[in-house]
Amino acid sequence: MTRERPAPPLPEPLHSLVDAHTHLDACGARDAAGVSEILDRAESVGVGRVVTVADDLDAARFAVDASHWDSRVWAAVAIHPTRANVLTDDVKAEISRLAADPRVVAVGETGLDYYWPGKLEGCATVEEQHDGFRWHIDLAKRLDKPLMIHNREADEDLLSLLKDEGAPDTVIFHCFSSGPEIARQCIDAGYVLSLSGTVSFKNAHALREAAVLIPDDQVLVETDAPFLTPHPFRGAPNESYCLPYTARALAEIRGQDPVELAGHVTANAERVYALRARA
Repeated sequence: MTRERPAPPLPEPLHSLVDAHTHLDACGARDAAGVSEILDRAESVGVGRVVTVADDLDAARFAVDASHWDSRVWAAVAIHPTRANVLTDDVKAEISRLAADPRVVAVGETGLDYYWPGKLEGCATVEEQHDGFRWHIDLAKRLDKPLMIHNREADEDLLSLLKDEGAPDTVIFHCFSSGPEIARQCIDAGYVLSLSGTVSFKNAHALREAAVLIPDDQVLVETDAPFLTPHPFRGAPNESYCLPYTARALAEIRGQDPVELAGHVTANAERVYALRARA
């Protein structure tokens, strides 16, 4: 029987960080008290704000509720590409209503996932994913909000669809995991690349090459909690308080002082998500 590794210890604080992508519901938060507990733990190490992200309709409702329960929480809502086959007119109407909430700072996570079709029962087909992605792109543009991308093994098609449909003004590649060639294309297009704990993994050679290419004003950091816990705690449950581990690992890879990097990624999160304007 495999036992889950214990939660990582609190890291040394690195102040003013914004967790650009987490899933508070998947981390176990069920109500305002649960959200507050997670945010108090994060704030104790300098992670003062988070964006909690939806991947289905229930999660979208929760994300918006959580953002109203606690002022340190913002929301992003969409239907995950692997669930694009549930995008009926009623679901689209509900996501559109939720996405218009002033506490919602992005439409996401949406995009393409070519890993799961054929492996996961009920997974949306590639064609259904394309249709769903186009709809979310249009929604982001109609609401004038950033588009938050999920991309798994679909680099070229995803970039092509963004170009063909016309990307919104702000595009965020959540948990960017591709290599330097795709990074350069995204950078040249003006997209923002958000890096998670995967950048700290010792075998992530191509991602590490990509990480050093990203300009200071196009990089974010995220946990994607409860997933992708950074080294050396890989396999343990992740949470927003773990973000300083990833930020310090990224700073080392980029040859930057961690405090300097924290300043850049925090300013970027505030700009990209318009946090000051929405406060």
